[in-house]
Amino acid sequence: MKRLAPLLLLLPFLALMGLLLWAMGCALVQSLGYIPAFGLTEFTLDYYKALFTDGTLAASLALSLKVAFLSAASSTVLGTALCAALLALRRGRRGALLLLRLPILVPHTVTALFLIVLLSQSGLVARALYAGGLISGQEDFPALLFAPGGMGMLAAYLWKEIPFVAYFVAALMGSVRDTLGEAARNLGAAPARAFFHVTLPLSLPAIGSAFLIIFAYAFGSYEVPLLLGSTLPKALPVQAYLEYTHPDLLHRPYAMAMNGFILLVSLLLALVYAALLRRKLNVGRVAR
Repeated sequence: MKRLAPLLLLLPFLALMGLLLWAMGCALVQSLGYIPAFGLTEFTLDYYKALFTDGTLAASLALSLKVAFLSAASSTVLGTALCAALLALRRGRRGALLLLRLPILVPHTVTALFLIVLLSQSGLVARALYAGGLISGQEDFPALLFAPGGMGMLAAYLWKEIPFVAYFVAALMGSVRDTLGEAARNLGAAPARAFFHVTLPLSLPAIGSAFLIIFAYAFGSYEVPLLLGSTLPKALPVQAYLEYTHPDLLHRPYAMAMNGFILLVSLLLALVYAALLRRKLNVGRVAR
């Protein structure tokens, strides 16, 4: 009975994983155009090709890729710089790292609503500028949100993910800095040289992992593009939902193809993340 106990405890997890894998399999099959209930009985890649050839779908894909890359790259660079600055503090380092957790704990939906209240053309900043006589009306305030370029989405991700990167990288960077980095300084290297030639290169596995996590989330996120995105083009997850709920059921394979593409990109990023995680663990052992 003791041998069966772990298996029994795993049954709920296995049931949920089985349901998830079954749903993913059905979605991938439908993305290939096989939905007998709708009269679609032939497998085809035409719906995936439409992501790159159809104007609306291609614009959605390009927007999602752009926002995901810019948010991941900017958050990674700024978060790494913030982490290095916090680790350089002699006092208050622990308190500062705890403060970084506050934006991380706030849900993305709440962040989006906060930005609407703060940075929309009728938001608090615009009203303050109007009260100060700096603008004559809300139309003079720049349209930072709901713009086709995705600036609103990018702002939401930066506010959330810069602290995430700093907190995520702090453990490995702090370990390397206090061991191998300290050894480099004791051997005569200047602090900047020790950081850029020892601490930063050895922290790259954690930095790269943070980039992949942010890119995967921003690429597949639905709530932030829905609340802060423009009318056209829409982010890929939002466009996928619209295609799924389209009155014409023959649009269903387009929705599944978009979801399938997001899934394939996420799986690829997960494989790269696993490789970086192994490298991160090896660096951690060396630093100790």
